[in-house]
Amino acid sequence: MAHPYWPLFDLSVRTPRLELRYPDDDMCTRLAGAAGGDLFAGTGNQFRLDWTSDPSPERERRSLQFYWRCRAELSPASWNLPLVVLVAGEPAGSQGLHADDFAHKRSIESGSWLAERFQGRGLAREMRLAMLHLAFDGLGATEALSGAFETNVRSLRVSQSLGYSDNGEQVMMRGDRPTRVLNFRMDSATFAALRRQDIVIENLAECLPLLGLREAAGSA
Repeated sequence: MAHPYWPLFDLSVRTPRLELRYPDDDMCTRLAGAAGGDLFAGTGNQFRLDWTSDPSPERERRSLQFYWRCRAELSPASWNLPLVVLVAGEPAGSQGLHADDFAHKRSIESGSWLAERFQGRGLAREMRLAMLHLAFDGLGATEALSGAFETNVRSLRVSQSLGYSDNGEQVMMRGDRPTRVLNFRMDSATFAALRRQDIVIENLAECLPLLGLREAAGSA
C-alpha cells in the first residue's frame, strides 16, 4: 500500500467514465477550487448551508476544513467519505458516503455535487452508480438513503431514474428558508438489478478496519 497509515488514500472506484477516489491534501485543494460557479443550473442554493456563495478564498478554505474534519472525526462508529469525482483525471465534483454504526445497521447516506462545466453529460447518474457499487458490493450495505430539497430537480431525477423508492418527507431549512425534503431508499435487491460488471473497486480491504468492518462484502 502507498499509504499504510491512512489506506483510504488508496481507495478507488472506477467506471469506464469516471473514478471515485478518497482525496489527499493535493486533491482536496484542487477539488475546493472546482466548486466555484453555478452548481445548480440557476435554481439557487440546494444545500442546507449556502457555502457555494462564499467569496474566494473563504469558500475554498471552508471546503478544506470540511475535508480535514471528515478525516479527523472518522471512526468505526461514525464515518464520512467525501470521495472526489475524477473525469479524465480532473476533479469534477464530490460523491460522499456517511454512516453511523455501519457494522450493525448496514445503512449509508449519500450526498453529492458536480461542477457546472461537467453537468449535462450523465455523470451525476454514473457517480451515484459507482457509489452504490461501493456501498452494496464492497461494504455490504443493506440500504442506501438519499434525499434532496423539492427544488433540486436534477438530484431527484437521478434517484428516481435509478429506482429508489419513496421514503417520506420532512421540512428542513435551506439557508434561511424552510423547504420540503423528499427522501428516498434503495435496498440490496433493487441494487442487484442495477449492478454492472464494469465497475471496479480497488484497495478496499485495508480500509475496512477504519470503517468498523472485518472483510469486504464479497469475501469468503
